[in-house]
Amino acid sequence: MLSGTGARQPETVMSEIVELAPAKINLALHVTGQRPDGYHLLESIVTFADTGDRLTFSRSDEDRFTLSGRFSETLTEEAGSNLVIRARDRLRDLFHKAGVATTPVSIHLEKNLPIASGIGGGSADAAATLRGLQRLWQASPDADDLAHLALTLGADVPMCLEGVPALARGVGEELHPLSRFPSLPMVIGNPLRGVSTPEVFSKLGTKHNPPLGSLDDSDWMDTLSRLRNDLEGPARGLVPEIGEISGLIAAEGALLTRMSGSGATCFGIFASGSAAAHAAARLRALKPCWYFEATQTIAGS
Repeated sequence: MLSGTGARQPETVMSEIVELAPAKINLALHVTGQRPDGYHLLESIVTFADTGDRLTFSRSDEDRFTLSGRFSETLTEEAGSNLVIRARDRLRDLFHKAGVATTPVSIHLEKNLPIASGIGGGSADAAATLRGLQRLWQASPDADDLAHLALTLGADVPMCLEGVPALARGVGEELHPLSRFPSLPMVIGNPLRGVSTPEVFSKLGTKHNPPLGSLDDSDWMDTLSRLRNDLEGPARGLVPEIGEISGLIAAEGALLTRMSGSGATCFGIFASGSAAAHAAARLRALKPCWYFEATQTIAGS
């Protein structure tokens, strides 16, 4: 059940742990089928940005959960209603079943990513909670148990827990790391309109679209340009601003623009970090009520 840091040493007890919950970017997303239980089968190329929410964990006399950040007002601190709280409670239950005691914990979530925006904010927060609490409690579950727990929290949580560029299949839980994937300068933008993922899927013309096919990892920009996001058309029909924001990013010189996940966040890949930063500054000036951020995605290793 336990591995790694399972034996606790008083002299190494950590007083505070900080975890980044990075934005998840679906560079391509093909919907290839649907299971009998209703879950859609996907093939997606996923990577992670160097920007995201920030979670802080510390020992406490009782469990606490607090919020701050630009997008915190739309979240709730009520028990069981937030993925961070659910991740904490389910990981604690997993440890307790193995006879491992866990201390009360104070968790603070700095919510920097827009809500319901297709970049895995809630899933990334849950994954960061699983990582942070293992460090704070200095214990690690069996890898298969942890993977199963992550999937019970949401289809995107396993990939966010791994946090590496990957080809994702199934409902998102079949992960194949892309070790040669490059770091990409990028601008992500969102018109601050939430999109209902079930509604987007319901608008799909067909649930059985062509798969990704063979991937040439010698020229990822060329490969990505030939792929697509099957959810972008339906999402644009629900939120017309998606088309506008994609066009605005493209007009700033992006090499490739596309919607991430089920929207409404769009990304643009740029030739350099300075070009992305310049574009983000111009876009914020043009649309100050929308969300724009220059970022760099992580490379495979």
